[in-house]
Amino acid sequence: MEKTVCELFAGVGGFRLGLEKASKEWNTVWANQWEPGKKVQHAFECYCSHFGNSENHVNKDIGEIDKSTIPNHNLLVGGFPCQDYSVARTGAKGINGVKGVLWWQIREILEKKSPKFVLLENVDRLLKSPANQRGRDFGVMLGCFNDLGYSVEWRVINAAEYGFAQRRRRTFIFAYKNTTKYFKQRYNDTNKDIINKRGFFATTFPIEECTNINVKELEYNDIYDISDNFSYEFCNSGLMHNGEIATVKATPIFEESVTIRNIIDTNVDDKYYLGEELSKWQYLKGSKKIDRVSKSGHAYTFSEGPIAFPDPIDKPARTMLTSESSVNRSTHVIEDPETKQLRLITPLEAERIQGFDDNWTNTGMPEKFRYFCMGNALVVGVVERMGKTLNEIFDKE
Repeated sequence: MEKTVCELFAGVGGFRLGLEKASKEWNTVWANQWEPGKKVQHAFECYCSHFGNSENHVNKDIGEIDKSTIPNHNLLVGGFPCQDYSVARTGAKGINGVKGVLWWQIREILEKKSPKFVLLENVDRLLKSPANQRGRDFGVMLGCFNDLGYSVEWRVINAAEYGFAQRRRRTFIFAYKNTTKYFKQRYNDTNKDIINKRGFFATTFPIEECTNINVKELEYNDIYDISDNFSYEFCNSGLMHNGEIATVKATPIFEESVTIRNIIDTNVDDKYYLGEELSKWQYLKGSKKIDRVSKSGHAYTFSEGPIAFPDPIDKPARTMLTSESSVNRSTHVIEDPETKQLRLITPLEAERIQGFDDNWTNTGMPEKFRYFCMGNALVVGVVERMGKTLNEIFDKE
């Protein structure tokens, strides 16, 4: 099977870079990146600087694109935001979710183009959203896949537990058409075998043996029924075949992580050092209890515990956010091993934490946006490992 890819919400190309590191045979036939509300599309410009200004690299709101014009492809990939996936019944034909919710754009592409395989990334809380109807959003997604003839495997992966330089937990979803050889190979496997040994994630990211697997039928009349009534306690690993859900809490077989020390920059510019702002950072990182009054007049105490200050460089980084480098509690502060002074991480270090090539985002965008792009990205090495497993699957199709 040809290794053709459609990349959605492409950012600066983490999915594509990871796949191409796994094999030069992967051919991205169409990619979309659009940052709402931005006059200058820095991420898209970075993407094109590395992968070319192809007419199939599209900088446009995905909701405005006729999905039938997207080239045929065998693998659909993308990292999309965790949003409210509820749907409302209307007089119009088809499914109508909240405007701007990107899952429905993905579903429309699945419906129009029917790629054999799908690999998606989302935040780990997806499996428990929303708070008042746990598991509904993921249930809606599984129902959509089921209706379109797909089976699904999923796993929450902490990159640092598999040897990478960041404690970044993300939900990965691997879906495949029930007409594929991969599905037929899995058809006679037990849920336990797929989760523990033979499934996509089990072969890529090994886990300790799981035994007490929970099984549930995804019973529903339509997607609206799931949206209105479904709730379930999804665990961090599982699968769905023909509407049957199997899920279990998986424990990774740990691999030694890359640490911040391993990726440290040298001869760092003075502008990254805290200098006279040290006391401000100490306050942000420290514990605090603050008396506040809500808008309704209710008095309460806001409290938060301390976090490491500075961040230890002999551990992998914490999860990097889009606010990295700003004066913010979540921003990394390290003690430079050369100068012994406290400083922010550099854009180069941010790229290394995510596994990108050095200066990947040094394409003319403002420095703040380099950090933003890395906070939005995924760990390239995680995708590379999945790409190697996909190589084997595609070669057998």
